[in-house]
Parts: sequence; C-alpha cells; structure tokens
Amino acid sequence: MLFVVIGKPKAASSGKERIARRVSWEYPAGMRMVAEYWPMSTEVAVIAVAEADNVASIMRAIVDWDDVFDLTVVPAMTAEQGLEMAKQMQAGPSA
Repeated sequence: MLFVVIGKPKAASSGKERIARRVSWEYPAGMRMVAEYWPMSTEVAVIAVAEADNVASIMRAIVDWDDVFDLTVVPAMTAEQGLEMAKQMQAGPSA
C-alpha cells in the first residue's frame, strides 16, 4: 500500500540535527521509499512517499522520528490508479 508522510519539525529540534540523523537512518523492513523531498519551508521539512507491506512498518518509522517531527501519514494512490478508479465509478455497476 502507498502512503504519503508529511513531517513538520518540532521546535526542540534543529535542521542540522535532523539531517545528521537522516544520513544514518534507513527505512524499516517492509517499507520502501518511492520518493523523499525536503521542501525549502519552515512549515514542512519532509514529504515522503513510501510503500509498506503493513501498518507495523509505518508505525516503526513514526516511532523513530516522532521526537523531532509532527508526522501526518495518509494512504494514497497514484494518479493513474485514481483515474482508473474514476473511470470505473463513472461506468457504474456492470450488468
């Protein structure tokens, strides 16, 4: 399943500290990074798109970072998947 993770930095952490920590951190087993972005923003410090085999993998990542980020995790789908679903919904139930 695909997830989008948005991390807002907590005031008690510094960018320097978070970057140093990220250099050595790896995504937990069962979670694969699709994309990771570091926006030039004071509001959001990281946006990650990841695939996970189960929610436990996501929870492990949250526990690793919840001391320095307020994290929002939401399930997602690609635009291609969304468009396919929209076409199916427009077609209605098949006879």
